[in-house]
Amino acid sequence: MARDIEEIKDRIGGCFWGQAIGDALGLGIEFMSRDEVLHNYPEGLSEYSQIGQVFHRGRWNQGDWTDDTDMMLCIARAVIADKDIKPETVAHNFKEWYKSSPIDIGGTTARILSLFEYEESPNQIAQMMWERSGRNNAANGGIMRTSVVGLWNENVAGNAERICKLTHADPRCIGSCVIISELINSLVWQDKEQSFEELLQLGDRYDSRIKQYLEIAKNGMLEDFELDDKQTMGYTLKTMGCAIWCLSHVNSFKEGLLKVVNAGGDADTNAAVACAVLGAKYGKNGIPEYYIQNLKRKGEYEEMIRQLTDILIEKFM
Repeated sequence: MARDIEEIKDRIGGCFWGQAIGDALGLGIEFMSRDEVLHNYPEGLSEYSQIGQVFHRGRWNQGDWTDDTDMMLCIARAVIADKDIKPETVAHNFKEWYKSSPIDIGGTTARILSLFEYEESPNQIAQMMWERSGRNNAANGGIMRTSVVGLWNENVAGNAERICKLTHADPRCIGSCVIISELINSLVWQDKEQSFEELLQLGDRYDSRIKQYLEIAKNGMLEDFELDDKQTMGYTLKTMGCAIWCLSHVNSFKEGLLKVVNAGGDADTNAAVACAVLGAKYGKNGIPEYYIQNLKRKGEYEEMIRQLTDILIEKFM
């Protein structure tokens, strides 16, 4: 039993470290086209120290994470406080984070959290904003933070739905959050990947458009997602798809990290999600030490992982 606990701890840690590492390295390429990536990083981006401190990247230190991991930490801290997943605590943490004037925040999330009455009725506000968009806003601001939901080994789909709906009401957002959360949960707690058929069934439960991206993930190339397309980068199904693509097409955490980051587009979010999944698969021991040791705010992050891991092991083992 002790060996089983240590393996689960390793996978929990891998998921958390993977999220922040993908986010921090991906920042170096965020919003770049594939051509811009090749121009700025002819040999590819592989280390934090290569990240140029120009344009919006200059607001962060090399090796620091962005709003993707900030918002995941809002959820994690709520879980630590409640020893449960309570949407009202998460919504409060989101609002407090917004009020702290974060360096970066997604457009959909900012519009919703800026409203005075957000904490009183977050779901209704998110739904209203989605309706105003013509029901055609499926940004990846929900999926970027969902990794920690998958680690809570209870009512995974229901929790992923509720946390996503705090800001993102589109069924594509909800379905993609459920799929990634369920995948992480299965890898960490059951030591298995869900089958393609199971993922298709999950996707069809939420939106028929999810199927196309699952099929690319299974049978296509990473380039087929067109992650660097200016009009569609930041689409939740692209972020979901490239994470699932990594499960069957790469052989290590580092290989997946570098492939997703160097594909361009919304690279920090794509890599945060993909590497949370890969971390759940390969564990912390499968992550090259460089990426952990050179992450900014490492001590703060490590303490949060320790606290949450203790809660998860006590409750579910």
